[in-house]
Amino acid sequence: MNVVGDGLLPPAAYARDDESPDDRFYVAPRRVVHIDDGAISALGRLYAEVLPVGGRLLDLMSSWRSHLPEGLVSREVVGLGLNAEEMADNPRLTSSIVHDVNRDPRLPFGNEEFDGAMCVVSIQYVTHPLLVFREVRRVLRPGAPFVVSFSNRCFPTKAVAVWLGTTDQQHVELVRAYFEPAAGWLDVTAEDRSSGDGGDPLYAVWARASGGRGRAGAILDPSRAGD
Repeated sequence: MNVVGDGLLPPAAYARDDESPDDRFYVAPRRVVHIDDGAISALGRLYAEVLPVGGRLLDLMSSWRSHLPEGLVSREVVGLGLNAEEMADNPRLTSSIVHDVNRDPRLPFGNEEFDGAMCVVSIQYVTHPLLVFREVRRVLRPGAPFVVSFSNRCFPTKAVAVWLGTTDQQHVELVRAYFEPAAGWLDVTAEDRSSGDGGDPLYAVWARASGGRGRAGAILDPSRAGD
């Protein structure tokens, strides 16, 4: 079995109060959002800047909303999440797959299938960050962006210990640290995209898939975290 944390931090950093299988926690649809309208609008503006128009997108750890702006027309948006009913209610998804990335970090897609990917307010629940980031790199075409966004809210019983024990700015540095040792990423960018209206903060870290190391066929092996 893969050891949680993938060697980036000690396994205790990825312990959770609720260690029961995640599919039990998400067995019933929740239909909640972790960010308010101002943060949602800010995220939409970021997507409009970074994600490609007319491409095939992967919504990782998807739910009932993807927060893609109306003006961003995509050829296809594939949701990968834990609740089929929630994803069926998502108006931006063209298809969806139920898959638990904590139980199996391998993504059920072929190499270089997507033109972009996003993970919205869910990175705090990931127990195998390097393996997941390597897999996202594998399924992205060279140059494709992966946008990871988050705020200061979560389901605390399912968030990993290192997330609960650190500040917002430290969360930004933690997510940046997922990109760098995972390899295969270029132009890692981290920004505070909060709307400034006193509402929920919004932070984002994104990068683009390289055309060299870390591309299709990467091996999911924690011992290669520094490759």
